[in-house]
Amino acid sequence: MLCFYAQFIIIIIIIFFFFFMFKKNNKIINEGYLIYKSLLLQLTALITNAALKGKDSAALMKAIFRGSPISSTDGASRRLCVYKHCIPLCESGDLQTEVASDIIGLLMLETHVLPGPALAALASLFVDAIKVGEMGNGKSLELFPTILTALAAKEAIAYGKGELSGDEYKKQLINSLCASRWDPQCVIHLTTMFRDVPLSPEELQFLIEKVLRMFLKLDLQEIPPLIYQLLLLAAKGCKKLVLEGIIAYFREQDLHQKKEQREGESMDVEVQTIPQDQLRHVEGTAILHVVFAIRLDHELGKEFLKSLKVSQGQPLCPFSIALLLSVARIQHYQEQVFEFLKGAIIKNFKDEQFLHGSKLLQDLLPPCHSISQMILDTVKNSVFGWDHVTQSLVQLGFILMDSFGPKAGPFGKTIEAPTTAAKTPSQLACQLGGQVLLESFKMHEPIRGEILEQVLNRLVTKTASPVTHFIELLSNIVMSAPMILLESSSKVTETFDQLSFLPLSTVQGLLKAVQPLLKVSMSLKDALILVLRKAMFSSQLDGRKSAVSGFLLLLKNFRVLGSLAPSQCSQALTSSQVQADVHSRYNSAANESFCLEILSSLRRCLGQQADVRLMLYEGFHDVLRRNSQLASSIMHTLLSQLKRYYEPEQDLLPPMKLESCISAQGDQVFLQEPLAHLFSCTVHCLLWHQSLGENARGGMDDEDDEEEDEGGFQDELHAILESVTRRMIKSELEDFELDKSADFSMTTSVGVKNSIYAVLVMGVYEVLMEYNFTIGNYSKNRFEEILELFKRYQKLTEILREKSGKGRTPHSKPPRSLLSMGFVSTLLTALFRDSAQSHEESLSVLRSSGEFMRYSVNVALQKVQQLEETGHTDGPEGQSPDKAFRYLCDITSVLMWRYTNIPSAVEDTGKKEKTQSISLLCLEVLLRVFSTVLQQYPSKVSNFLCSLDLSGEVEEEAEKDSLTEKTAFYIRQFQRSLFSQLSGSEEDFNSKEAQLLVSILSLLAGLLEPSSQQFVQFITWTVKICKETSFEDIPFSRGLLSLLFSLHVLYKSPVSVLWEMCQDIHSALGDIDEDVEVEKQSHFAVVNTKTAASTTVSCLLFQCNHNVLLIKFKCLHLFMPVHVSEGATQPAGQQDPVEKAVTLQLGTLLTALNELVQTALPTGACTDTLLRELGRTYSILTTLLKYYIQVCATHPGHLPARLEKLVKLSGSHLTPQCYCFITYVQSEEGNGGANDKKKKKKEEEAVMAASAKIIRQTKAIPSLIYNIEQYEKFLILLSKKSKVNLMQYMKLSTSRDFRINAATLQTAMQEQQESQQVRVTVTVHII
Repeated sequence: MLCFYAQFIIIIIIIFFFFFMFKKNNKIINEGYLIYKSLLLQLTALITNAALKGKDSAALMKAIFRGSPISSTDGASRRLCVYKHCIPLCESGDLQTEVASDIIGLLMLETHVLPGPALAALASLFVDAIKVGEMGNGKSLELFPTILTALAAKEAIAYGKGELSGDEYKKQLINSLCASRWDPQCVIHLTTMFRDVPLSPEELQFLIEKVLRMFLKLDLQEIPPLIYQLLLLAAKGCKKLVLEGIIAYFREQDLHQKKEQREGESMDVEVQTIPQDQLRHVEGTAILHVVFAIRLDHELGKEFLKSLKVSQGQPLCPFSIALLLSVARIQHYQEQVFEFLKGAIIKNFKDEQFLHGSKLLQDLLPPCHSISQMILDTVKNSVFGWDHVTQSLVQLGFILMDSFGPKAGPFGKTIEAPTTAAKTPSQLACQLGGQVLLESFKMHEPIRGEILEQVLNRLVTKTASPVTHFIELLSNIVMSAPMILLESSSKVTETFDQLSFLPLSTVQGLLKAVQPLLKVSMSLKDALILVLRKAMFSSQLDGRKSAVSGFLLLLKNFRVLGSLAPSQCSQALTSSQVQADVHSRYNSAANESFCLEILSSLRRCLGQQADVRLMLYEGFHDVLRRNSQLASSIMHTLLSQLKRYYEPEQDLLPPMKLESCISAQGDQVFLQEPLAHLFSCTVHCLLWHQSLGENARGGMDDEDDEEEDEGGFQDELHAILESVTRRMIKSELEDFELDKSADFSMTTSVGVKNSIYAVLVMGVYEVLMEYNFTIGNYSKNRFEEILELFKRYQKLTEILREKSGKGRTPHSKPPRSLLSMGFVSTLLTALFRDSAQSHEESLSVLRSSGEFMRYSVNVALQKVQQLEETGHTDGPEGQSPDKAFRYLCDITSVLMWRYTNIPSAVEDTGKKEKTQSISLLCLEVLLRVFSTVLQQYPSKVSNFLCSLDLSGEVEEEAEKDSLTEKTAFYIRQFQRSLFSQLSGSEEDFNSKEAQLLVSILSLLAGLLEPSSQQFVQFITWTVKICKETSFEDIPFSRGLLSLLFSLHVLYKSPVSVLWEMCQDIHSALGDIDEDVEVEKQSHFAVVNTKTAASTTVSCLLFQCNHNVLLIKFKCLHLFMPVHVSEGATQPAGQQDPVEKAVTLQLGTLLTALNELVQTALPTGACTDTLLRELGRTYSILTTLLKYYIQVCATHPGHLPARLEKLVKLSGSHLTPQCYCFITYVQSEEGNGGANDKKKKKKEEEAVMAASAKIIRQTKAIPSLIYNIEQYEKFLILLSKKSKVNLMQYMKLSTSRDFRINAATLQTAMQEQQESQQVRVTVTVHII
C-alpha cells in the first residue's frame, strides 16, 4: 500500500515539475515550488514513518528510486533528497539497527549511479557533519567510502570556478577532513570507515598520524577498540607508524603516571588522573589486539621487530617489553624476541658501565634508560591480568640465568670469584633474571610450580657447571614464601633423592637454601634424613661427604632445649611466615633425641676417608656454637678419637702415632687421619666451651653433676694438650723421620709418606701455638714455648722449601695455615699494638723474633687472600661474613698503624736476611684487604674506613663524614709514604713498596666522587708525580701511568695527556728516520729512555684503545635519528655538541698517533698493538664519514669546518706516516731475522719466530691498509655528496701490490749462499 502511495506522490511531483517547466508566471511558479517542496516533505515523512515503524522501509525506498530515474533532472534531485534525509535519519539513533542497516545497504547499492554533483554534495555533507561532530552514531559512515569511491571514478567535478578530476576531488576532501577538528566520539567510526576507502600512501600516512594524535583526547576505555581498528587499517600500509604510535602513547602514559606518583609521594597526597589498574587493563587489552593482528599478518610482526632493532633513539618501555614477551608466545617469533631482549639487556648494562666510566660521555650524552628496571616494572604490571606475559617472563628469566650465569673453568671450577654484588654486565644480567623469576613467583600462583621445578631440575642436571645463582634464587624463594613452597614439597623431596649424585657444593647450597622448610615440615625432614643415611654408605666419596654436610646442617639448626640462641644464624623465619613455634619445649625435647641420633651416625664417619673426617672436624665447632647442649657428646667424641693417635707414655717421643694416620694400598700411600685438623677442632671446641662455662658460671649451681662430667673431659683434654706441647718441643725432626736427609719427592711412596708427615706435624705445631697463646694469659713461659714450637715449625718449613727447590717441580702449594682468623687478629694486635705494661715482658719474647712476626703477617695475608678468592676462610667462624669482616677491620687497623709508624726504611732486617721487611708485608696485606672489602663487602666500605684506628670521639666525628672524605684521609697517608720513597735517591728506592702503594691508591681512588675537591687534588698530585719522577723502574712506571689515565678518564678526556706523552716517547726513542733529529721534550719525567719502550707505550696504546672505544660509542649515538634532526636545526656555523666532541677528540688522537708512528719503537708487541690501534682509528673515521654522508643526503650544506681540518690532518700527516711506519716495521723485522742467523740460534726457534712474524704481518698490516682504503673510498663519496673537495688533502697512497723486487731478491739469495759456504767451511775444519 505504501509503495502505491509513494508512486502516486511521485507522479504528482512529476506533473508539477513539468507544469513549472512550461509556465512562466512567477506567482504560479512560486506556488508550484511550495507545493513541490511540500510533496518532497511528505515523501521524506513517509520514509521516516516507515523506518520508525520498521515496516517495508526498504521496499518504499526501492519504489522511490524506481520512480526517480537518474536520467531526468527531477529524478536525480529526488534521489539526492532521499540521501540527504536518510543519512541524518540513520545517524539519529531512533531507528532499529536492522532497519538502519537495510537503508544504508540500499543507499550503497544506488550510490554508483548518482551524478557527480550529487556525489560531491553528499561528500560535502559528510565532511561538514564530521567537522561539527554530528556523526556520533557512525552508522551512516558506512556509506561514505562508497560515495568517495564513486566520486573518484568521475572524470570531472566542479570545484570552485573550475573543475577537478574525481580522484583529485577525493584527495581534497580527505585532506580537508584530516586537517579539521574531529569529535572524539567519532574517531573510532572514522577509522573504521577509512578501512574501506582507497588511499594513497601519503593519504594513509596523513590519516594515521591524525588518528594517533587523537589518542590523547580520547577516554582510556576507547583506546583498545581504536587500536584494533588502526591495526586493521595498517593492512593497507604504514605498519611501522601504527606500532610506534601505539607504543609511544603508552610510554607517555607510563611516564606521566610515574611523575604523578613521585609528586604524590613528595607531597604526601595521592595525585592520580588515571587509575593505575585501569591503565594496566587497557594496556593488556591493547597487547592482545596487537598480538592477534601479528598472528594474522606476519608482515606486521616483522615490521615490529625491525622497528625495535633500528630505533636506537627510542628506548624500550614496560609496554613494549610486555608486547615483545606476548609476541614471543608465537612460535615463529620466539627465538628472535628472546635474542633481541638478551642483546638489548647486555648492551644496556655495557652502556651504563661505559657512561659511568667516562666523564666526557656523562657530560655529552643523556643517561641510559635502565632496561632492567623496565623489565621489573613489566613484572609488577603483569599482576593486572597479563596472563599472556607471565609465561614469557619465566622463559626470559631462565634464559638470562642460563646465558649469563657463572661459567665453568678448568676441572669444573667457577671462573668468577664469588662476590656479594654483581659488577660485570654478565653478572648484572644473571642477577636480573633471578629477580624476574623471584618477583614472578611471588605474584603469580599458576607458574610457581613450573619455576620451582625448573630451578630444581637445573640443580640436578647442571653438575658440570656452577649453579650458585640458582641456589641463591631458591634460597630467596624459600625466604619469601616458605608456606607456599610447602605446597610443592614433593618436588623438593624428589630432588633429595639425587643428593648423593650431586657435587658437594651443590648439596651444601641446596640444603642451606631449604633449611627453613625442614623446621616446619616433618615429612620433608624425614625424607632428607632417610636420603642422608643412605648416602652415608654410598660407594662414592662425594655422596658420603654430602651426607656429613647434611647432618651437620641439621645439627646446627635443630637446637636442643637450653642451648644459647646463636646471634649469627644466617636464616630465620618470622612468625608471620610460619605459624609454628619451632623452639617450644616439645620440639626442643624431640630435637635432643634427633640430634643425638645424628651424632651417633656421624661417629661412623670417623672410620672413613680423610676427606670425610676433615669435613666433620671443620663442622663440629659451628655445631657446638649453635647447639651448646651437644657439647658433652661432641667433646667425648673428639676425646676418644684423639686418644687413638695420642701416645700416653709421657717419656716417649714423639707424642703422636703418625703411622696410624696413613694407609697404604699397593705402592700408594694415603692420608687416613687429618690429625692436625683433629687437634684444631678439639682445641677450638674446648676453648669455646671453657669460655662459655666461665661466662655462665654462677648461674648453673644446680647442675653440679653435669659440671663435674664436663670438667672431667676438660681436664683430660687440657692434660693431653699440655703433654703434647711439652713433648713436641722436646722432639727433634729425626723423631718424626723428617730430617734433612729425608725424601720428600712425590714420585716414591716414602716421599709421599714423609710429605704427609711433614704437613701433619706443621699443622700440629700451629694448633699448639694458638692453644698456648690463648690459655697462656700473657705468661712469659707460655710465650717461650710458643717460640720454641715456631722454631721447629720454621725448620721443617725450610727443609720442605729447600727440597722443593732443588730442580724438582714443587708438588703443591704450601699447606694452608691452621691458625684461625680470629687468633691471627688477636696475635697481630698483641705484637704490634699492645702497650700494656703487664704484657711487655712476655710479648718481648715473641717480638724478639723477626721471623715469627713475619710469619704472623704472612698468615694474615694467606687468610685475606682466601677470603678474597672464596668468600670465606678455614677454621672456626670462617663461614660467617660478619665475623670475617670484623676481623678484617681489626687486622687492617693494626697493620695500618704498624706501616705508618714504622716505615720500611727504618728496618734493616729485610736487607740483611734477604727477605721482605715486615712493613712491606703489612703493605701487601693492606692491598689485599682493600681489594677484598671492595669485592666482598661493598656496602660496608664506609664502616670499614671508620673502624681503622679510630676510637671514641674521633670515630663519632668520622662517622659523620662522607665516604669521599674518609677515603681522602687514607689516600693522604699512602701519598706521604710514596712521596717519601720518591724523595730519596734511586739506590734507596724500593720498587716493590712503590708498586704496592700505587696499587692501593688506585683502589682507593675508585671510592672518590669524581666531582669532589678531593678527587681534583688527587689527580693534580698524580700529574705532578708523573712530571717530576724520573726513576727508571718499569713496573712502577707502568702502575703510575695506569693510575694517571684511570683518573683522567673520570675527570676529563685524557687525549691531551696522550699527545704530550707521545711527544716524550718520540723524543726518548728517536725517529724511524735516523737522519731526522727529534726535538728534546720532556713533559713527563716518568717517560725516559728505559721506560718509554715498554711501559709507557703499552699504557699509551691501552689508553688509545680506550679512547677509540669512547669515540666509537659517541659515533654510534650520532647515528640516532634525534641527533640528525638536532644537527639540522643548528644555526649556520654552529655544530652539535656530540659532533664537536667527536671531531675534537679524534683530532687530538690523530696528532698523538702521528707522533707514535714516527717513533723508532722496538718491533714486536708494541708495533703490533700500534698497527691495530691505527686500524681501529681509521675505522672510526670511516664511521664518522658515513654519518656525514647521511646528514648531507637529508640536509645539504651541513659539513662543519672541523671535519675538513680532521680530514686534512689524517690525509696530509697521518696516512703518509702510516705507510712509512709499515716499511720501518717490515725492515726492522727482516734485520732481526738476519741477526738471528748470525747468532746461530736453533733452527726450531728461527722457524717459530718466522712463522710468528708472518702471522702478525698477515693480520695487522693488511687490515690497516684495508681500513685506510675504506676511509679514502667514503671520503670520495662524501666529497660528491657535499660538493666539497675533501680529497685535496689526501696524498697518493703507496703502491701495495706486493710485487717481487728483483734486486732485493738477488741480494738476499747471495747472502744466503755466503752463509751456507761459511757453514760448510766450519764443518770441514771441525772434521
